[in-house]
Amino acid sequence: METVNIFLMGKKYEVPSTLTIMGAMEYAGYKLIRGCGCRNGFCGACATIYRIKGDQELKVCLACQTKVEDNMYIATLPFFPLVKQVYDINKIKPTEMIMMQLYPEIYSCIGCNACTKACPQSLNVMQYIAYAQRGEYEKCAEESFDCVACGICSSRCPAGITHPMVSLLARRLTGKYIMPEAKHLTERVNAIKNGDFTALLEDVMQKPLEELKELYNNREIEK
Repeated sequence: METVNIFLMGKKYEVPSTLTIMGAMEYAGYKLIRGCGCRNGFCGACATIYRIKGDQELKVCLACQTKVEDNMYIATLPFFPLVKQVYDINKIKPTEMIMMQLYPEIYSCIGCNACTKACPQSLNVMQYIAYAQRGEYEKCAEESFDCVACGICSSRCPAGITHPMVSLLARRLTGKYIMPEAKHLTERVNAIKNGDFTALLEDVMQKPLEELKELYNNREIEK
C-alpha cells in the first residue's frame, strides 16, 4: 500500500495515499464529531487550509473531497465566524438599499478576486457580489446557487465581506419576491399542516434501524 506523510495540526502521520484529508484524519486516530457533515462536498462543514512543503502558496479546500499529498501540512477550519445580520424576510424588500443597510461591507470590495480563487465549488464569487452591489438579486442568486457556506471565501477577503450571507439574502429575496410562486410547494406545506403525512411519519419512526437502512438504500431517487 502506497503511503504519504502528512502533518495534522503540526504532527506527522503516515497514511494511505488513496485517502481524502477527512479519511486520513480518521485513519490517524482523530474522532470527528464536528466539521464532518455530509462527507460528499455538499454541506461545507469541513473547510481546510493546507500547504505542501516547499511551496509558498497557501491553499484551501473541503477535506471530504480532497486527496492527501505527500508532505501536506493541514489545519482544519470547521467554523469561520461569518457576519450574519438579523432580518425579517417578510418586512424587507428587494431594493438596492437593503443590501447597503445589512451588508455595507460589500461596497468595500477591492476586486482582488481572492474569494473566487478560494472557492472549492469554483463559483465566480466576486461576480455575484458585484450583482448584489447593483441590486441584481436574481442574478446573484443564480450565480451563487451552489454555495455551501463553508466560509473559505470570507477567510481570504481583505475587505471582510461575508459572501455566503450576502448570497443567502439574495436567494431569499429572489424566492420571496422575484420568482413566481411555487404552487406545488404551497400545496405540500398546507398538506403537512393539515396532518396528511402524520401517520406515515409515525410509521417510519417506529421501524427498526436495519429496515430504515434497507428502505434508504433502495429508495427511488428523483431524477
